[in-house]
Amino acid sequence: MKPFTTIISSAAVLKIDNIDTDMIIPKQFLKTITRLGLGEKLFFEMRYLENDLSKKNPDFVLNKEEFSKSQILIAGDNFGCGSSREHAPWSLADFGIFCVIATSFADIFYNNCFENSILPIILDQDKIDSLTTIANTAANFKIDLENQTISTDTLDVKFDIDKSKKTRLIKGLDSIGLTMEKMSAIKGFEGKNQALCF
Repeated sequence: MKPFTTIISSAAVLKIDNIDTDMIIPKQFLKTITRLGLGEKLFFEMRYLENDLSKKNPDFVLNKEEFSKSQILIAGDNFGCGSSREHAPWSLADFGIFCVIATSFADIFYNNCFENSILPIILDQDKIDSLTTIANTAANFKIDLENQTISTDTLDVKFDIDKSKKTRLIKGLDSIGLTMEKMSAIKGFEGKNQALCF
């Protein structure tokens, strides 16, 4: 997994509550088992007109030039609810979004973010409103995971994150990576277990 580093980027605002995983990546795109190519279908029904990839909706935030390469998304409450499909964070990461800021996240989606180099930040509504005002000017944000800060030219905001999850992102460790870190102990245990069996 790619380690999470400091992000400097504009922040796209999609202030809709209860954005579910089907809105993030619709069910017709779940046949793939690869993570590549899903970014093009991210927010498919809102991002394209007439369900046609060649007809971008000019009013959708990620289709606007100043936000088309945003690595940060500011969303509404309960982001990532619905089904547990991991294709949702896959599509965000494939598009290039590696930080989502919201007042709350669905639990499964929240945990899936940490398997895919995405930092989900939970803030209260007042702080999100302040960040949204700045984001709409297309100003750059700096997301510093090490110091747990979101910075702009005019505002600095601290955020909380579980220490173990923070370490996983910084080191680039998904669940498999965490297991591999324990490989020496695992081999030692297996060796002792086999000796007992024979």
